[in-house]
Amino acid sequence: MFTDKKSKAPAIVGNQQNRITEGTSITGDLVSKSGMRIDGNVQGNVKTPSKVVLGETGVIKGTLECDNADIEGKFSGNMTISGTLTLRATAQVDGDVVAGKLAIEPGAAFNATCVMKGSVKQMIEKKEENEESIKSQNHLFERQERSSKQKTEQSV
Repeated sequence: MFTDKKSKAPAIVGNQQNRITEGTSITGDLVSKSGMRIDGNVQGNVKTPSKVVLGETGVIKGTLECDNADIEGKFSGNMTISGTLTLRATAQVDGDVVAGKLAIEPGAAFNATCVMKGSVKQMIEKKEENEESIKSQNHLFERQERSSKQKTEQSV
């Protein structure tokens, strides 16, 4: 009943935040189940099913794949955000971006190609509609050609 040993509760994975502080440089891939705040430099791939905050002094050169991202620093590379990408006024983003939602504060530099996840689905649907429209137009044209041939044959 009375012991000197105290047991520690196990840490809940995914509920804690990783932090890369200013002055820290990492070259390589970062994979985590929990969120991260990056105030240092990362050259490589960052992947998490949670949120990533890139602080004002933070720099990422590589790829970023996460649920939500809040960018205040510099990013260069490919970014895939399943939720919301928020660019603060101090953000500088260069590269390719795929995001579910996008929020940009005045002053942010956003020099990227951007595809919205909802837009991709809409683009595919529009492409299919256009293909069907072209097929129906071709069918109409063929029908007009046949009827004109029949009229020519009947008159001869």
